[in-house]
Amino acid sequence: MSEQDSLRCSSARNRGGVQRVEGKLRASVEKGDYYEAHQMYRTLFFRYMSQGKHAEARELMFNGALLFFSYNQQNSAADLSMLVLEVLEKSETKVEDEILENLAKLFSLMDQNSPERVAFVSRALKWSTGGSGKLGHPKLHQLLAVTLWKEQNYSESRYHFLHSSDGEGCAHMLVEYSASRGFRSEVDMFVAQAVLQFLCLKNKNSASVVFSTYTEKHPSIERGPPFVQPLLNFIWFLLLAVDGGKLTVFTVLCEQYQPSLKRDPMYNEYLDRIGQLFFGVPPKQSPSYGGLLGNLLNSLMGSGEEDDGAEEPPEDSPIELD
Repeated sequence: MSEQDSLRCSSARNRGGVQRVEGKLRASVEKGDYYEAHQMYRTLFFRYMSQGKHAEARELMFNGALLFFSYNQQNSAADLSMLVLEVLEKSETKVEDEILENLAKLFSLMDQNSPERVAFVSRALKWSTGGSGKLGHPKLHQLLAVTLWKEQNYSESRYHFLHSSDGEGCAHMLVEYSASRGFRSEVDMFVAQAVLQFLCLKNKNSASVVFSTYTEKHPSIERGPPFVQPLLNFIWFLLLAVDGGKLTVFTVLCEQYQPSLKRDPMYNEYLDRIGQLFFGVPPKQSPSYGGLLGNLLNSLMGSGEEDDGAEEPPEDSPIELD
């Protein structure tokens, strides 16, 4: 028997062993012996881990968590979900779409108000970027955003969409968010904030997609450009200016639309950052933003050592207005 055939046979035996164990555990759960079944899962987890059977341990914990969720045993299910993450961390498993989808599935089944859910998503995002302190894998953010959208948790969904590459999905969510929770007078502000934040994250493509999709699909926005709402015209011009990279255009644009930009104190803060990233404007002398605005910007873009690697413009970049 060749080495390859031997490995296939070994894998088949292991799979068969996992299936037999799962059958016994399922029977315990179906009888209502939840505590006993939970302890058996944990015992098998540590046994498999000590034997280096990481794939088997992950599969067993994932299926066990789904089983406990189906019987509304939230605590046991959440515990096994955490063990799935422990396998991924200790085995240094590479990120794959199937794994990300499994993690998002577990997240979707957790009690929306449980502290375990918060801990799970934080740990999952950290694993998805190799524990580097970055903001998480874009695909995982996108899957989380869709789940939260379905739960009508629009603000959390928007956060995760911002860290994904799904500008179109973000736009559709924002249309629903605006229609169900916002005032008619604020339809332009929902998309303006998203575009500015995408640009602060150097995601120019998603900024363009979210703007074009939102303005096309929102029932309260007349087809443009130009638009009835001045703020939408500003965003449209800004996206064109970002492509051109001319500081003069950016400066005049911000000056001309100040009445619209004063509707939200965060707009000029975002535009300061956009000026640095796309138009060579040097950073302000202040070492960091302070207060509430600083907290918002830092949570959006990261700060210090956890910055996402954004390239800073040269320190001696002049502000040329001609």
